[in-house]
Amino acid sequence: MKHLARKRFGQHFLSDSGIIDAIVQAINPQPGDPMVEIGPGLAALTQPLVERLGRLTVIELDRDLAKRLRSHPQLHVIESDVLNVDFSRSNIAPAAPENIADSASLPRKLRVVGNLPYNISTPILFHLLDYVDSIEDQHFMLQKEVIDRMVAPPDSSDFSRLSVMLQWRYAMEDVLFVPPECFDPPPRVNSAVVRMVPLAQPPVLDVGLFSEMVQVAFSQRRKLLRHTLGAWLEQKGFVGQFDVQRRAQEVPVQEYVALVRSLKA
Repeated sequence: MKHLARKRFGQHFLSDSGIIDAIVQAINPQPGDPMVEIGPGLAALTQPLVERLGRLTVIELDRDLAKRLRSHPQLHVIESDVLNVDFSRSNIAPAAPENIADSASLPRKLRVVGNLPYNISTPILFHLLDYVDSIEDQHFMLQKEVIDRMVAPPDSSDFSRLSVMLQWRYAMEDVLFVPPECFDPPPRVNSAVVRMVPLAQPPVLDVGLFSEMVQVAFSQRRKLLRHTLGAWLEQKGFVGQFDVQRRAQEVPVQEYVALVRSLKA
């Protein structure tokens, strides 16, 4: 029976074989890689991945699709909202039964892939930030304009809170453009694939405070920072030097990082 895409789940199923091959090539899965796919849908990407991996964990919210996926002997299916999933290594990609004795080797980090639902893509990216120490890399299909913001340089119109919150922790690149006609049904927007590799030696900082600071900075992005971040810094007892006669998008990521690290705990 044909599965009809459900609007409430933001379902757009990848159907172009050439694009699928290009995505798999970009991911470059190797046998035995501990990998999890978010939103496998009709398994267009799932099947070529599992053929190369041998085993794959998938997270699917749609119960009808999850039921279909469970019939595949090489898939470990987690039927859940991805925002409720614990992405710690042992939970997300358990050893195959025949390899259970190898479970002591679990420290290998996760590789995460998926065609993310566009309506909750940003919350998913922030959720995964909580588990970044357990992740080797991430390859995601997203709305093109979201990826433009993710990889945007400072002092550009696309540079945003999302840019700062991801760039302090990941090296990222836009690796593949995907037009609407590659999906069924076609979305009304262009898509792309992003590669996200956690930085090997990220700066040490208070993530909660950093998130609060960046949110304040971009809360009125057209105004100078003295109207937003300036007042916030005063409340935090900041006595150092920071130019608040700029707009939020003019400040490089490393300056935001240095600023939060200079604040009193």
